[in-house]
Amino acid sequence: MKKLLSLIAIAAFGLTTAFAQTPATATPAKAKTVVKKEVKTTAAPVKAGAKQEAKKVETKTTTKVKADGTPDMRFKENKAKAVTKVAGPTKKDGTADMRYKANKAAAKKN
Repeated sequence: MKKLLSLIAIAAFGLTTAFAQTPATATPAKAKTVVKKEVKTTAAPVKAGAKQEAKKVETKTTTKVKADGTPDMRFKENKAKAVTKVAGPTKKDGTADMRYKANKAAAKKN
């Protein structure tokens, strides 16, 4: 009986190691590729008597955000917006001291 159990144990161990060495059949997900398209513009020839108007290009400064929608703090414009003034007394490290009523009220508003 002991020999039979030991043979079964050896066979089970051999099978598990044999299956552990086979490569995975699932293919890894392909990385997304970004395709940039070039836009070629051609200017129409200007007639001698016509005036050419200069177009104004508006640039918006937008905050740079991470994929989850939170501002990316590596950029200067996001760091400047993150600085907030504490309503009441502060600790030595500059954070609000929550023992005071003014700081507790400001924390509830946020």
